[in-house]
Amino acid sequence: MAKPTKKPYSFEFKARAVRRCLAGESKTDLAQELGLSTPKLLESWVRTYRNEGEEGLRPKRRGRPPRRAEGTADAPSELEKLRRENEYLAAENAYLKKLRALREQGHQ
Repeated sequence: MAKPTKKPYSFEFKARAVRRCLAGESKTDLAQELGLSTPKLLESWVRTYRNEGEEGLRPKRRGRPPRRAEGTADAPSELEKLRRENEYLAAENAYLKKLRALREQGHQ
């Protein structure tokens, strides 16, 4: 048995339907005229429009966001990477010096 799928509606279709609904047309009549499965769908579009504006009616990307490529603006620069590595190595060097000093104290 095939699973029923949701019919995708374009942004323009949704925006036109919401404007007509807000102009005072009956949700039931409008849903029937536009071929919507239920007036509740139109109500949810109106609610989204009131909360988020027209941008809320635009289709959303689904799934996980794409990975960022190397060299993007948010990626650390080469200088920043070298500074971090330098900090790490300085901390490691200080740790090893203390460890060596503690071992020498213990043997004497």
